[in-house]
Amino acid sequence: MSESTLYERIGGKDALDAAVDIFYQKVLADDRINFWFEGVDMDKQRGKQKAFLAFAFGAPVKYSGKDMRDGHAHLVAKGLNDDHFNAVAENLVATLNELNVPDELIQEIGTLLESTRDDVLGR
Repeated sequence: MSESTLYERIGGKDALDAAVDIFYQKVLADDRINFWFEGVDMDKQRGKQKAFLAFAFGAPVKYSGKDMRDGHAHLVAKGLNDDHFNAVAENLVATLNELNVPDELIQEIGTLLESTRDDVLGR
């Protein structure tokens, strides 16, 4: 028997959709980072995030969007930095805690998120 994917262990599509929706509510309320989303079509943004996370968490889907480096390069050029990355991570953890995701899954997601830091920040 193979180990289930992170996607399956967090509850699949419905759980991921709920997490992304709550996450962006938190992000848009966070003055440390909400300015990055001014003028952004948030329905489209949520859709892209859901597609990326489903792929990253092991769902049986194909992801055709930009990679982390290319997708954030325009933000890096405008000053995206570790403080912003940390604020996003804090909002993600708060979202997962709000949804009662088990600590071991939050840690696994945190490790996955941290593995993207250098690409997101163009390093």
